[in-house]
This record gives sequence, C-alpha cells and structure tokens, in this order.
Amino acid sequence: MQTLKGPGIFLAQFLGENPPFDNLESICKWAKSIGFKGIQIPTWANSYFDLKLAAESKDYAQEIKGKINEWGLEVTELCTHLQGQLVAVHPAYDEMFDGFAPQQYHNNPKARTEWAIEQVKFAARASRNLGLSAAGTFSGALLWHTVYPWPQRPAGLVETGFNELAKRWLPILDVYEENGIDLCYEIHPGEDLHDGVSYERFLEKVNNHSRACLLYDPSHFVLQSMDYLSYIDYYHERIKMFHVKDAEFNPTGKQGVYGGYSNWIDRAGRFRSLGDGQVDFKSIFSKLAAYDFKGWAVMEWECAIKHPEDGAIEGAKFIADHIIHVTDKAFDDFAATGSNEEYNRRLIGLS
Repeated sequence: MQTLKGPGIFLAQFLGENPPFDNLESICKWAKSIGFKGIQIPTWANSYFDLKLAAESKDYAQEIKGKINEWGLEVTELCTHLQGQLVAVHPAYDEMFDGFAPQQYHNNPKARTEWAIEQVKFAARASRNLGLSAAGTFSGALLWHTVYPWPQRPAGLVETGFNELAKRWLPILDVYEENGIDLCYEIHPGEDLHDGVSYERFLEKVNNHSRACLLYDPSHFVLQSMDYLSYIDYYHERIKMFHVKDAEFNPTGKQGVYGGYSNWIDRAGRFRSLGDGQVDFKSIFSKLAAYDFKGWAVMEWECAIKHPEDGAIEGAKFIADHIIHVTDKAFDDFAATGSNEEYNRRLIGLS
C-alpha cells in the first residue's frame, strides 16, 4: 500500500490581482504558511507560469521547479482544463467559451481548437521537463446539449460524437505517451466524459489508450447522485489524480439534479468547503490507500458559502488529518508462528 502525498492545493480559484495571490512566489509562500506541501498549476495563468516555454525549455522548467522547492513546496501536476474544454466545443457554446482562449482566436472556432490542442500537447512536454507523471484536463463536449434525450436522439448520433472526440484526442494522447505522462480527464458535467459509462465509451474509441486516465473528484458524483465509492472500485487502475472537493445534494419537492437554473447558493446540489458537505472522505482515503494510489491529495476549493481563505486554511488540515500513514505490517504479526514450504504442505496434508 501507498501513503498518499499531500496536502496539495489547486491554485486556479486563488489567483488574483491582490497580494499574496498576485504572483507565484507570494502565493507559494502563502500556501506553505497554511500547511500545504504541493501546488497544482493552472497552465492558462500565463503571468504565473509560461506553459510554452516550460515545454520548450527544460532549463526554464527546472528553474521554476527549483524556486517552488525553495519556497518549501512541490509541483503536484499541471492542469489544462480550460484548453481541454476547447478541444471539442459544440457551436451553441462558441461565444461563451471564446473567453477561455486569447482574443486573437475569438470568433474563429477552427483556430481556437488548433490553439487548444497545441496547448494540451505543451502540457505533456512541460510535465516531463518538470519531472511529473500526470496532468489534468477536461475532455470538451460535442454531445452535451443532447444529454437528456429529448428530442429523441437520432440513431448513431452518440457514436458519431464519440468517434469525433476520439479522433481529436488520440494524437494528443500519443504525445503524452511519448513523454511518459498520464493525461487525466476530470469527469465532470458539461463534458462528454461526465460519468463512468461515458468514460468507457471514450476509452473504447481511443483503443483503451494507456494514457487516457482519470482525475477523481467525488463532488461531481454527489451532484449526479452517483456512487463515488464504487467508482473507485471500478476505475482505480486508471485514477492517477485526486481532487479533494466536498459537495452536498439536498433535493426537494421543487428541485433536483438539474437545479432549476438556480444560482449555486440556491441549488439542491452545490459544492462546499472540505468537511462542510456530505462526501465520505474517510472511506475515499481508505480505498485509495488500499488500491495503492501513488498521487497527491489536492484540495480544490469551490464553496458557495465560505470565504476561500478560510476554506484553504481548514482544507490543508482536513487533508493532512485524512491521509493514512499506511502500515508496513499486519496487526496480528505478534501471533505469527513462522512458516516454510515444508511446514505449509504438512499443514494441508501434502507431506
């Protein structure tokens, strides 16, 4: 068994214009001061981290890594969620998702997709240069507008959508294979990979590619009323990243999974700071330890109620308290009687 690494923090929700969140050094020192040991870097934040340069220059990547180490932290993974989203966008979402790309690619879906694919490939090379083993992303979506089958989906529509999704991602996955990095899809509503069945559809289309792995975040399964513990049993061999994020789902006679177009604070399902929601993290950490998960436990904060800085302070301690220092011996070793092959054969009547 393996003791999970952590606690780590995903910086995406904390980056900002005011100290200590306005530059990499300050935010790292802040994260270290409240108990984190690692940072997960959102690669779309160019003022903090130059993804292209990290992909092209091992010297730059090692310089960044060295500075982060000097500040008392490690880099856990790189993430390309916004760029991955743009690998596959249905035209209905073009204008809203343009904001995820630089201005020069707005109103030009083809160029935007090409930019996004290049960015995700950069993350593979940058991860290698940083000495990492996994990177996180979103799959994007061509079919999400048909997630509820009304009007009735035409025969073959899902097949066509997943064929195209696989066509776009296979060359990217091959780049990750070349660089020795697992590409971990965060299974998430709004993506074509939003549950186990949709992930398996994709996996089949990419020929069970060894690098098509998973970022496990139980909060997204709570909001879908999925069994997030048995999910680990099904997919533990593919789970290479872990977002520690809490959530709650409190359906009423007026509202359920779809939320009635409500704001986050008013939805039946909403994200919460660690310990304030319904996720059974004791069981999750136990399962991941038992399945020999070798990655980081990384906090992602997206609470609809609590202040982020309070959530971060509490979150670092929450994760540290849940990480299981796995045992290196059996509890009943004190009663061991010794063994050898001859003795074992005699006990079962073979000698």
